[in-house]
Amino acid sequence: MGFQSVVLDCDSTLVSIEGIDVLAGAHAPKVSALTDAAMAGVVPLEEVYGRRLDLIRPTRAALKSLGAAYIRALVPDARETLAALLWLGKQIRVVSGGLRMPVQVLADSLGLEPSHVAAVEVHFDADGAYQDFDRASPLARSGGKAEIIRAWHLPPRVLLVGDGATDLEARPAVDAFAAYAGVVYRPEVADAADFVLAAPSLAPVLALAADPDDRVRLANSPWAELLAQGNHLLAL
Repeated sequence: MGFQSVVLDCDSTLVSIEGIDVLAGAHAPKVSALTDAAMAGVVPLEEVYGRRLDLIRPTRAALKSLGAAYIRALVPDARETLAALLWLGKQIRVVSGGLRMPVQVLADSLGLEPSHVAAVEVHFDADGAYQDFDRASPLARSGGKAEIIRAWHLPPRVLLVGDGATDLEARPAVDAFAAYAGVVYRPEVADAADFVLAAPSLAPVLALAADPDDRVRLANSPWAELLAQGNHLLAL
């Protein structure tokens, strides 16, 4: 196999939570239902994006707290897998319909450059109260992830890993799409994917991305066992 570039979703892929649901508080049931409908492709993302934020109105402090929650909620083997991919010289990107501040906190902890992360900006007043979000962001509507990925001009082959309908929509912009079902299994996404990663681990991403030369290098590296684990989980 082998991929030179790996693009990852954040919520329910890199981490085991949906950030917007964590922020929802008393509005959790309604917000969660809207999120599920968008991720299943039942309704376009743009129909629910603003509605969720208008309900929640997250503060700057709440988004900083969510960034810390993201780090605590990393899926198994995520940190090690990204470290191995970076060591191999792979291009890593994170593209998320989530909110920029907490996604960037997570990305910083994983050693990713700010320019290698795309998410939706939120605007606050001087006291840190919510004002609005970037309504022009492609990531606040259906089909936006493909635009972002194409704009990065990543070296082929490109693998996209994500859990939701907004990730599947970006399939035309990459060489292969892996549905990550280790947090939430979405049949409509998995059925259309090139690969389905069912285990609650990102180690299979390393196994997919590594070409034969990479595998030789990994065999004598700190990530040899991680590669073996990824190979095993892919074969299940």
